[in-house]
Parts: sequence; C-alpha cells; structure tokens
Amino acid sequence: MNPGLGKAWPSLRLALSNRWPRGQISLPRGRWLLWSALVTLLAGLLGLLIFLAHRYEVSALQSRLDAQANDLAASVHDSLMRNLRLFGALNPEQPTVWASQATDLLLQRPEMVRIEWRGEQMQLRLSQDAPGRSAPFGRLARAHSEADVKLSCSAALRFGTPTFSSSYFVLQEDGRGMELMDLCIPRKEAGVLTGYTVVSYSLGEILARGPGARLAQGQSLAFTDPDGTRLAIHGQLGEGGRQYTSRPLVDLPGNTLVLRLDTMQERPTLLPQPLTALVAALAAALSAVLTLLVRDMRRRQQVEQELADALAFRKAMENSLSTGLRARDLQGQITYVNPAFCRMVGFEAGELLLPGDAVPYWPPELAPTYKARQQDRYNNTAALRGGHESLFMRSDGTRFPVLIMEAPLINAQGKHTGWMSAVLDISEQKRAEELSRASQERLQAAARLAMVGEMASLLSHELNQPLAAIASYANGSINLLQDDQGRQAGAAPDHLHSDLLEALRRIGGQAERAGRVIRSVHDFVRRRDQRRESVPARDLVEAIMPLLALQARKLDVQLRIDLRADAPPVVCDRTMVEQVLLNLARNAMQAMQQDCEPLRELDLQVRPSSLNGRVWVEFSVSDVGHGINDEVARQLFTPFFTTKEEGMGLGLSLCRTVVEQHGGALHFQPRQPRGTTFKFTLPAGTGRLPP
Repeated sequence: MNPGLGKAWPSLRLALSNRWPRGQISLPRGRWLLWSALVTLLAGLLGLLIFLAHRYEVSALQSRLDAQANDLAASVHDSLMRNLRLFGALNPEQPTVWASQATDLLLQRPEMVRIEWRGEQMQLRLSQDAPGRSAPFGRLARAHSEADVKLSCSAALRFGTPTFSSSYFVLQEDGRGMELMDLCIPRKEAGVLTGYTVVSYSLGEILARGPGARLAQGQSLAFTDPDGTRLAIHGQLGEGGRQYTSRPLVDLPGNTLVLRLDTMQERPTLLPQPLTALVAALAAALSAVLTLLVRDMRRRQQVEQELADALAFRKAMENSLSTGLRARDLQGQITYVNPAFCRMVGFEAGELLLPGDAVPYWPPELAPTYKARQQDRYNNTAALRGGHESLFMRSDGTRFPVLIMEAPLINAQGKHTGWMSAVLDISEQKRAEELSRASQERLQAAARLAMVGEMASLLSHELNQPLAAIASYANGSINLLQDDQGRQAGAAPDHLHSDLLEALRRIGGQAERAGRVIRSVHDFVRRRDQRRESVPARDLVEAIMPLLALQARKLDVQLRIDLRADAPPVVCDRTMVEQVLLNLARNAMQAMQQDCEPLRELDLQVRPSSLNGRVWVEFSVSDVGHGINDEVARQLFTPFFTTKEEGMGLGLSLCRTVVEQHGGALHFQPRQPRGTTFKFTLPAGTGRLPP
C-alpha cells in the first residue's frame, strides 16, 4: 500500500478504537439482569451449602456429646439403683454381722463412705465408715446434716420408696471437703416400721468410680446445681478449640442431679466432610464454568458487535471518500473498487470486476503502454512507493488526469496477495495550475508596466533637483558676467574669475549627478544588480551639503549636522542613498514652512548601532514642524499619497524601497517637544563597532 494510504488504515483502526473502546461493549440490560440473578443464586446456594455443612458438623459433635452424656447419666442412675438391692441383706438385729456386711459393701462400693442404721425415731443405732479413709464426719459432727437426712427419710416413709437427699458439703480433717448425698431406705416388718438404713454417697467418688473411667482425654465430668455451680468434678479439659457442653439429668427418687459433660474439640472447618467438600468443589467448578461461559459469550458478542460496527463504519467511509480505491490481485485483475472510484470513471463496480485483460477506463490508444508500465512497476516493487500521474477515460469517452499511489497488499498472514491503489482525480488541480500560471504571467506583465510608470515618475522627481541646481548656478554665472560688463575697462578682479570657475564646476557636478541618477534608475528598472561600494558616512552627507545649504538659505532654515566620528562606512549604492537623504531633508524643510514659528531647525545625525549581532549605521533627519497626525501616518508611505499641492506622492515610497533593497528599514516617530524624526538604517562595511 502507498505511504499515504498505509497511514490511513492505522487512523481507521484508531478511529474505531476511539469510537468503540475495547471492554465497553455491554450486554443488553435484560440479559445482564438474568446473568446477575443466576450468579447471585449460585453464590447463595454455594454459601448456604457450606454454612449448612458447617452447622451439621457442629450439630453432629454436639449430638455425639449429648449421647455420651446421656449414657453416663444412665450409668450413674443404674449403678445407684442397683445398689438398693444390696442394702436389704443387712441385718441390724445382729450388730456384729451388720458391721461385717456393711464393711464389705463399703469395700466393694468406694462411692459409699458411710452406712448407718437408725431407729424408727431417726436415732442412730449402728454406723460404719469406709475403711482405709478418714471418717467423713470426723471434723464436723453428723448433727450438722441431720436435717437433710430426716427430710429424705420422711419423704421415703411417705412415698414408701428409697429416697435420696439433697447434696451437702462436709469439711474434712485434712482441710479439704467432700460433697455428700444420703440415701434413706425405710425398713418394715409386717407393715410396721422398724428403722431406716442411711447410706452416704460421695459425689466425687460416684464420678470417679463409675462414668469417669469412660471419659476420653480432654473431657471433664461434673455434678452441678441447676444454676451451674459445680458440686463435684472429675477430669480436666484440654486447651485450644471450642468447648462443647452437655447437661443431662440424673433423676433419682427424691433428688435430681445435673450431670455436666464438657469437652474441647477443634472447630470444624468450612468443608469438614468429604461429601460436603465434594459438593462444594462441584459447586465451585460449576461457578468457574459459568464464569467462563459468561466471559466467552461476552467476548463473542463484543467481537460480533465490533465487527458489525467496523463493517458499518467502513461502508460509511467508503461511501463518503472522494479518493478512489482499487485493489488488484497478482495477475492484475481488479478485485475491489470503492464507490468514489466508480463515480470517477463512470462505470459500475460489476463492469470493472469482470474477468479479462480489458480495462474499460484505459484510453484505447494508451492501453498497451499502460499494460507494459504496469508489469514493469509490479516487477520493481520499490517503484510502487512513489505516486505517478496517468490519464484515464470516463464512460462517455472524456479523458482526465489522475494521480495513482500504489503499494503491495499484504493479508493478515503476511502474504502478498496483490496491490492496493489510491487514485486521485487531479483535473481541477491541473486546471487551477494553468489558471495560476496564466494569472502569474499577467501579474508580471502588469507589474512591469507599473514599474515603468513608477520609474518615469522617479526620473521626473529625481532629476528636478539637479536640474534646478544647474539653472541656479547658470543664472548666477550670467549675473556675474553682466556685472562685469557694467564696469569700466580694466582687468577683471581675481575673485570674479574664481567665483565663475566654482559656479561652472558645480554646474558640471550637478549635471554629472543627474546622469548618475538616470543610470541608477535604469539599472533599477532592468532589475540589474546595482553597484554597491563601501562609502564613509561623512562622504554621503558632504555630497548633498551644497544642495541642502542652498535649500536652507532659500527657506530660512538652520542646519545642524551631527556626524559621529566612530560611524563605520556604509555598503550601499551611493547615488540612491544620497537621494534618500536629500529627499528626507527637503521634506523636513518644507514641513516647517507651514508654521509661523521663527525658529526653524533641521537636525541631521549619523551614528553607529547594533542589532541581532550585526553592525548598522543609523541616519536620522529631525524637524520642529507641526508633526504628522494619525490619519496621514497610516498612508504616509502609500504611493501617490501626498499632502503637498504640487507633490506626486512618490518620494517617501521610493525612499523606503531603496532602503529596504539595501537590507535596512525606514520609519518615523514624533519628536519632543514637537516635530518629527525620520530614521533609516543601512548595513555597515565592518563586522563590529569601533572601540
């Protein structure tokens, strides 16, 4: 593709990306809501599943603990109730036998610490403490717990069944204590109450000898009051994890004990069981698949929308382009043309895409040449990078020039498949170039005619001064001669001859000056390089001083000349610069004639200056006239504009032209307290200012 066309395609891609940025193509609102609801439902189900699995595991741990606690409570209950059968064999009629039997029971059942036989009035008749341990009531007398014993025995007699009393604390001789509970069994013979068997149980021993042996490591078992106060405890809790507690009841006749089982277990993880973990993994996989499906669908829809928008944008661009586009395959067959190309040549796309060697928009007389040139250009791919002009033919037979820029056509795989051309109709450009060329020629001719008129005016303006001087000197010479004739015979004075000689020399000088002016104007009109030389600034001023002095005496103007000694020489056309100085001085003198002021002064200054590292010589002419108003200042350098009745309006215009041709600049500014100063600069003949 040609460079211009190759740069157009990145611009097209940039325009597409700016119009439809990647990632900003959104799904329809309804579809977004559906996908959002589905994702939310899936996330909720997954979270609920994990939460329920966690709760189930916690509940399972608690259920297992409750089952264990219930088993322990049932074990305690059954053990205490089985002991009731043992007490019926005790015979209080024979105290020795009763003591022996009671000792055996106490040895067999370590949870029993004392067995008593009481009469029908609750008086103590026989008692036996557990052997091998300190007496439970050794420090505190039995009398302190009589109330609980009597209460339980009263309930047992009333209900006719063995009854347990409430637990109570007994302080031991070693300073420690023991939580005890009494069992009262009424004994009747022939329906007559004969006494009571009272058995004291140690709650701590009940826990240690019975269910305590079945505790796992890290578990604690205790009897507690309903308010949670521990009465007896066995075992020790582990550290770390979460504490689980179960409180089953041990329902005994006359008393209900609360059995508390505590255990420390690690908190279940979010995925505690394989089945739950598997379900959660499947849910996570489903969520991932759903996410991938959403992403894939979104990408597909994005690509489809981008493709549709790109095709629509390309179609709109093709329909609005004014540049013709043409694609050809490796054999030169046209494979694509845009509407602009069809409009350009006047053929339909179907007519141009027909197979064959004929190209309908080639002029028949140029077809062989075009075909050979096309083959040469295709063989030399580097030549395609530059554009070339050609001549096409419209369907109506009219010819028109075109500019063709071609480049190789490379597909997405980097394979060369043909050539792409951009075709521009340059008919209007050619027509505009012809019109511009003709207009330029006419302008040049008009400029030459105007220049001829300007030079004619210049001649009449510039020659007026030296010719007037010549006339003045001639009249003076005549007057001198006439005076001489009126005198008496005799030799003429020496001063008369010297004056005549000086007058005639000046006449000759001014005539020569007039000749130089004519030659300079002639060179100016012919556009020849004017002869420039390095002239001291003082010489330029002294050359015009006789004319300035003559004009000053005539107009009663006082001249003041300020020539800086360090002013460098000036590179210029001496004659033209002298005319500029003379013209500015004459204008200044004439400007002061319109005032009634008696003081009329003209200042002429020459001094060096520097600008942008270059050395210049500045000339300034100042008057004390009435100045220049704004309306005149706007047109002061316009040709043929003048404020004088007899002026032509070319003096200042020509002065500025001359100064600018020398590389300088001419401008003016008000002078304080009154008057006007004209300044112009000329390049110096040296490269630096004098010290």
